[in-house]
Amino acid sequence: MNENNLIEYYNKFNEDKRFNSRHGKIEYITSLKYIYKYLNKMENPKILDIGAGTGKYSIKLADDGYDVTALELVKHNLRVIEKNSAKVKTYLGNAIDLSVFNDNSFDLVLLFGPMYHLISDNDKIKALNEAKRVVKKDGIIMVAYIMNEYAILTYGFKENNIKKSIDNKLVDSNFHIIPKEKDLYSYVRLKDINRYNKIVNLKRIKILTPDGPANYIRPILNKMDDETFDLFIKYHLKTCENKELLGAAAHILDILKK
Repeated sequence: MNENNLIEYYNKFNEDKRFNSRHGKIEYITSLKYIYKYLNKMENPKILDIGAGTGKYSIKLADDGYDVTALELVKHNLRVIEKNSAKVKTYLGNAIDLSVFNDNSFDLVLLFGPMYHLISDNDKIKALNEAKRVVKKDGIIMVAYIMNEYAILTYGFKENNIKKSIDNKLVDSNFHIIPKEKDLYSYVRLKDINRYNKIVNLKRIKILTPDGPANYIRPILNKMDDETFDLFIKYHLKTCENKELLGAAAHILDILKK
């Protein structure tokens, strides 16, 4: 992971604008649904939001009365959280080194942003091991990934970059994007996620897509009237765990325990 490139990128990228878009709202609504599903079973849970960004989840959860700690790599993002909430405890740091936190400290660990940007398998495994270390024995870890097929179908074929990507050895013969350390994003397949979990010895409770087909049909979503958009959200929430939708979605949410 090139931290300097990532910090420069997020100093310019408007994460809040993405969540306020219709495709972003679907991801947010879905993720919150599953967060609350598990929080509701816990007594006075402590939450760690790793790679918290500008605090979309941290601030919402803290406002709802939960004990929330946010760890973020980008100082600008951390200042935004601190400006908008006095309730969230904030730390500057990254996902592969959580040494500031003790073992078995949190009931729920959110790893929503880091796996997008940790390029090497080794760094992803470090992040999962750290999340496993700081979560309590009966706690929950939620991990988000960006999926390979979404990038191949959109950037590769839809935007007509596939031949150039293959010629430049950015995509292998199996149409898997080849990670390079200078890259900002890392794209995985379900078999990659399964392999990481096996190495770290994490048990899956549930796997789903927080956005399903939404990112493929952004212009259509934007043209929908509110009633139709509400129906799409209902459709998505009914189908987001369906296996046939997982691999090609833009994002995956993996829900795990020790």
